[in-house]
Amino acid sequence: MTARLRELAILFLKLGTTAFGGPAAHIAMLYDEVVQRRRWLTDGEFLDLLGATNLIPGPNSTEMAIHIGHRRAGWRGLVVAGVCFIAPAMLMVLALAWAYVRFGTMPEATWLLDGIKPVVVAIVARAIVSLGRATARDALAALVGLGALALSLRGADELAVLGAGGLVVLAGRRARSGGGGTASTGVAAGAALAPAAAAGMAAATAAAFSLPVLFVTFLKIGAVLYGSGYVLLAFLRADFVVGLGWLTDRQLLDAVAIGQVTPGPVFTTATFVGYVLAGVPGALVATIGIFLPAFGFVAVSGPLVLRIRASGSISALLDGVNAASLGLMAAVTLQLAGAALTGPAAVGTLVVALALMLRTGINATWLIAGGAVVGWLGAGEW
Repeated sequence: MTARLRELAILFLKLGTTAFGGPAAHIAMLYDEVVQRRRWLTDGEFLDLLGATNLIPGPNSTEMAIHIGHRRAGWRGLVVAGVCFIAPAMLMVLALAWAYVRFGTMPEATWLLDGIKPVVVAIVARAIVSLGRATARDALAALVGLGALALSLRGADELAVLGAGGLVVLAGRRARSGGGGTASTGVAAGAALAPAAAAGMAAATAAAFSLPVLFVTFLKIGAVLYGSGYVLLAFLRADFVVGLGWLTDRQLLDAVAIGQVTPGPVFTTATFVGYVLAGVPGALVATIGIFLPAFGFVAVSGPLVLRIRASGSISALLDGVNAASLGLMAAVTLQLAGAALTGPAAVGTLVVALALMLRTGINATWLIAGGAVVGWLGAGEW
């Protein structure tokens, strides 16, 4: 292994083990390590890569790690940085998934999870508020988000909703700038996709489990998911709870809780889901499936960063996709709240967690730990 590859491996193993706090915190840690401390990139180069990650699907902080590895040591650096950033979190989630499957039905474990679930709902709700301020840049984007929320609550297909949102905002921005499109064209395009969206998530009976289906489902999610990692909830619920019938809402909440208490990318929630469904083989298949597209997108988009960022059309399209993503996220949060808020104690935990985040900016990991303590102390009073 060359010196540069060794440096990348050491750095990203360290970050994968210690990077708590979500994508924004991860990116801040990356900036400190590769710009401030090691001088591998300039401020401008780092911002160019950050802009590129916002224009492609997948987990932003993981894609930043992959981009940095590619810049530092070419194709081998791309693989080393990405794998070393993902692997520690995957192994931690795998251990917790094993404990969950073995002990999750014990009363003590149930009490802990009962206290954690309302905190998870609060964390996602807070993220929706923060992201909404950045996403709803104008009235059209705000309306797209509300439309996506309404369609999702009616059982819409998430991919059709995202596509419709992107087309509506793209056409609206073109009409405003005189670029040859009309707002009515965009609305018509969105309306054309809406029936397909509404039909796409009709209730289905549980499908027989299959490792190839598990892989393809996570590969699809990794290839199309824009916006915050929390949008992952909408896709997981659509595919594994509603579509395939392999998980319950309670299991999905447990998976998200585990993803929150571990460092590294939130997408390692896939590791937990895969283990619950099929043990270690399922965990490996799910993890590879959801992260594989990120490596491909970075490899393709890296040389095109400046050209992609300069495209007004792509920027408008992605603004619409992001607004629709926020609507999907809000819808699934409302649905999961029904599984989490089972009594006054759960509602109180939610309210306290939201208040602490809004007033103090406390790290989500500490809130989840506090929720576990409250759940333990409540001991079945939920």
